[in-house]
Amino acid sequence: MKILAFESSAVSASVALTEDEKLIAQSFQNCGLTHSRTLLPMAEGLLANCGVTLDAVDALAVAHGPGSFTGVRIGVATVKGLALGADKPCIGVSTLEAMAWGARALGGLICCVMDARAGQVYNALFAIEDGAPRRLCEDRAVKLSELGEEIGRTPYFLVGDGADLCYNSLKERCPGLCPAPPELRYATGYGVAAAALPLLRAGQTCTPQELDAFYLRRPQAERERLKRLSGTTAN
Repeated sequence: MKILAFESSAVSASVALTEDEKLIAQSFQNCGLTHSRTLLPMAEGLLANCGVTLDAVDALAVAHGPGSFTGVRIGVATVKGLALGADKPCIGVSTLEAMAWGARALGGLICCVMDARAGQVYNALFAIEDGAPRRLCEDRAVKLSELGEEIGRTPYFLVGDGADLCYNSLKERCPGLCPAPPELRYATGYGVAAAALPLLRAGQTCTPQELDAFYLRRPQAERERLKRLSGTTAN
């Protein structure tokens, strides 16, 4: 089963083509350009270089959040458009779970963190068992202080663009934290494809019309509007 997978939920962007567990090709950029400029050309170039057409792909997968609101929207919109034109099924996967799949070679316990601003991170915890991540909690937006209380002295590898923030904030309280090596720290298209493969095999796909973003929190502008209306912070 061939999967064309997209990741654009943070500062980096990545596209990967896989066949079952095999990585055929992957493109990754962390150069600061907007994903609207890079994502589709990356996919087109990758397919052309592999001599594979979109017709030969069985499904398109995307990290549909949490993450940057703009980045998530670009990734989801790109996949919806390509899938509609090619009449292909879609799979949306958690950005945090895709990180865990991409870093599963580390083994042990993995703490996936993305900077959510305002003293919070998007977070999920995983245990690597038999070469695959097992969830220890659902995706959530959590304060760094609360995450530190939960982790305590338990050893965790930190994965994600919030790894440095989490480590620097919690290393005294949580001495077992260890930032993952840079090459395993960021979400990639391959991680998205790996997370999507069990869903594809189980027939758990959706149509392009059904594919949607998963933000966890409302956009900042909406939170500020609700705060003005209610006089309280809206999460």
